[in-house]
Amino acid sequence: MANFILIGLCILAGILFRKSKTLPKDAHKGINAWIIYIALPAVSFKYLPHIIWTKDLLFPVLAPIFIWLLGWLFVTVYSGFNKISHATSGGLKLVSSLSNTSFIGFPLIIAYFSEKELAIAIICDQITFTLLSTIGIIVAIRSSQQQKLTAKMVFKKVLTFPPLIGCILALILPHYLDLSSFDVLFDKLAGTVGPLALFSIGLQLRFGGWFGEIRHISFALLYKLILAPLSILIIALFLGMNGMIAKITIFEMAMPTLLTAGVVADQYNLNPKLSNLVVGIGILLSFITTGLWWLVLTYAGLF
Repeated sequence: MANFILIGLCILAGILFRKSKTLPKDAHKGINAWIIYIALPAVSFKYLPHIIWTKDLLFPVLAPIFIWLLGWLFVTVYSGFNKISHATSGGLKLVSSLSNTSFIGFPLIIAYFSEKELAIAIICDQITFTLLSTIGIIVAIRSSQQQKLTAKMVFKKVLTFPPLIGCILALILPHYLDLSSFDVLFDKLAGTVGPLALFSIGLQLRFGGWFGEIRHISFALLYKLILAPLSILIIALFLGMNGMIAKITIFEMAMPTLLTAGVVADQYNLNPKLSNLVVGIGILLSFITTGLWWLVLTYAGLF
């Protein structure tokens, strides 16, 4: 119960601080910088060195990729039938197919399961951010046509992304150095992800003008919150997957849109109003839909 109270309190605090204008307009950028540059790499160092790697862990590696490909197909077909602009189509691809596996996913996994299951969630998270940094950026550039796409640009964005660097180092360094004396430090830094991420979300939530975009919003959220995790659930059952790895992977795919995907959509002018509405409304609805998915994963007897 304490974890759910923490989630609600942090988001509500962010909303109230924004409405009262107590903090600067772009205060969330400083908070996000701490999370991306410090806290998320610390999470990798806290959990990844202790993972026992098995072939089953390919499931959380491949699930985000499948969700991206299926989402790209859904949006492409939807765009063709509705004759929407390239910019809007690109924005929908970003906000429909990338899950908020850390800012929302980590706190909810702790609340519904346990903190130790973050080791599985981190794998989903790193793949998701890699997708955004590569294919996501390519889609954004091609949809906006504001910049010329180059391989150098893509490689630079991928190789300089702090959580990915932290992930790679956390997998390599423990084989050569004893980092156990830093475990307490990593634990304290990793503990800041949940509260600060939720507070940052509260600072950014906006819902004005949603009714005019209701059709696109409904399509994006139907896929992101229902069809995406359902497709992974079906694949898990088909493959005979069971246990916590399958559960956490499905649960992570049930998360709302990755916040950074909305930021990228805004940066490249891919119908930013629609993209931000999908992010904001999706976060609120996800507190209901993820609860329903937890009930399915826990009590339906499928795993």
